[in-house]
Amino acid sequence: MEKAKVYFTEKINPASLIAIYKALGRNLHGKVAVKISTGEPGGHNFLQPALIGDLTHLVTGTIVECCTAYEGKRMRVEDHWQTVKDHGFSAMAPCDIMDEMGEVELPVKDGFHLKTNIVGSHFTSYDSMLILSHFLRGI
Repeated sequence: MEKAKVYFTEKINPASLIAIYKALGRNLHGKVAVKISTGEPGGHNFLQPALIGDLTHLVTGTIVECCTAYEGKRMRVEDHWQTVKDHGFSAMAPCDIMDEMGEVELPVKDGFHLKTNIVGSHFTSYDSMLILSHFLRGI
């Protein structure tokens, strides 16, 4: 079995995100979804538009997310759109709340625990997806 490649950068800035993406040697094709967490209203624990904007533009991406399954200001579509706007994502790139018009079930091939996965219905509108995850650094 081939060992997985691990990419690391000490610098967290727009240029380093693009460098990591290019180091992967893959080009996303077609309509590209850039999956992020748009963050809780009033919070700061999300990838800032200034950080991810250049990479999003490079792949001609649309910022995507789904409503939360837990109570809060991103559970209702209208409130979630307000968060997208308030956190600066809609000024940066096209945005899409993928479950705004419902959900679809996708089969899980050879699934052991799951036979299907439920995703936002807009998921099927995209050809490629770039997932940008965030984490909190320990104090």
